[in-house]
Amino acid sequence: MSAPAQAAPRSRRDADGLAVASFVLGLVGLLVMNLLLGPAAIVMALVALARSTDRRGRAFLGLALGVADLVVLAFLVTGNGTVSWGFGG
Repeated sequence: MSAPAQAAPRSRRDADGLAVASFVLGLVGLLVMNLLLGPAAIVMALVALARSTDRRGRAFLGLALGVADLVVLAFLVTGNGTVSWGFGG
């Protein structure tokens, strides 16, 4: 009977890890590989929130940064027609 008691803290700890990973991926995705890291951050944040993470703020930030990654991607595609950063002329 101790298995359900141990499963709850592990599940919550996993959810906390997903919230932090979502935040980090969303932040890095603003600079590189936003096509992959943005959706990954969004999915991880939603899973962490569904699992009742203690780090709800970090999960919401990861969700917002994941959406921002996709917005940056949309601006890049409409601005210069590519999915890459371009500095200079």
